[in-house]
Amino acid sequence: MHIVIIGAGIVGLTSAWQLARDGHNLTVIDRNARVGDGASHANGAQLSYSYVAPLAAPDVLRSLPKYLFSADSPMKFVPEADPAQWSWLLKFLSACNAGTSAASTAKLLALARLSRNTLHALIDETEIDFDYARNGKLVIQSSVESQQAAEAQMRLQASMGCEQYALTAAECIALEPGLESVKHRLVGGIHTPSEEVGDCRKLCEGMHDMLAAGGTQFLLGTAAELAMENGRVAGVDTAQGRVTGDLYVVAAGTGSRGLARQVRQPAPVLPVRGYSISAPVLASNRAPVRSITDSARKTVYAPLGDRMRTAGFAEIGGPDERHVDARIATLSTELQAIFPGACATTDLQPWIGQRPLTPTCVPMIGPTRIENLFFNIGQGKLGFTLSCGSAALLADLVAGRKPAVEAADYAC
Repeated sequence: MHIVIIGAGIVGLTSAWQLARDGHNLTVIDRNARVGDGASHANGAQLSYSYVAPLAAPDVLRSLPKYLFSADSPMKFVPEADPAQWSWLLKFLSACNAGTSAASTAKLLALARLSRNTLHALIDETEIDFDYARNGKLVIQSSVESQQAAEAQMRLQASMGCEQYALTAAECIALEPGLESVKHRLVGGIHTPSEEVGDCRKLCEGMHDMLAAGGTQFLLGTAAELAMENGRVAGVDTAQGRVTGDLYVVAAGTGSRGLARQVRQPAPVLPVRGYSISAPVLASNRAPVRSITDSARKTVYAPLGDRMRTAGFAEIGGPDERHVDARIATLSTELQAIFPGACATTDLQPWIGQRPLTPTCVPMIGPTRIENLFFNIGQGKLGFTLSCGSAALLADLVAGRKPAVEAADYAC
């Protein structure tokens, strides 16, 4: 078949890789001039296969006033006069209960395990250099209550096959001596030895080169609009003309909602804005070996070769441009505070990106009510982590094979 994919971020490109392996001819279209230029460009860099607790969790309801009214909250809701946003928020809040959160965790873990196996196969087959490392992850806690909640989540995930360990504050510092600077507020942590890191944009660029060499056509810097005829997608209209295929895949991140509206297909994804900085490492002995998540600050730190990626914040609605510089400054301050002297914070590469999130935080993958249209959308803050598994599921559904995960859990 000739398959047209809209989206050249990590989800679209891994989808192209899987479909190309099945022998399909491909055209990939993206509105950006370069691949991986949206949410894939400078994300948190963590491949977090065992720490996938959904954003929709019971503690969100308790923290809702802070998320609405606190200017410096790491998670922020900015209400807008948009019925779609309010509909999404109501569905999100209804998912913030223990039962739904546990069910979403199980679905995300299953997809993450498939993703890890699929990424390892990609690495073995392609040898793309993207600063990849299997270095583990440590999530640190700053209160007894948060450590207890983290250990409860760890026990839940242990029943689903995850290997994680609860550590005391002293054990956290023994594992990562650079954390000595936060000893005064460190209560404990959760260590997951199997977690990984990588530069998502570099992987996107390597996959583009590999796919292009194999015959995949790319139309970059090209806006796309789905054209319908007789209840089917008839093609993708672009400034260069209509692109036609046998099957169409929408994997356009936050742009997927607009494309879905064109064909009246429900796609409850909302942009969730995040921020990151990349800083050169000056003193490797002061920088962490593993990726670190500071639970209290909602900030992640990922070593990428000779750089440190620091990322944080989840903002729904806006944007409020007044907060952009403050957010970047906060990340710089947090990096200096937790790993003093480790990085050159005068030479930062800041980034702001939009992640596409569903109300339950579980992505939508598979056929839509339109017979020749598939979705691969809604991976949210786990886009890098879930991309390869999402692509494997998509390819299985296109081929009519039995997937390695329960397809109904991710149905559109």
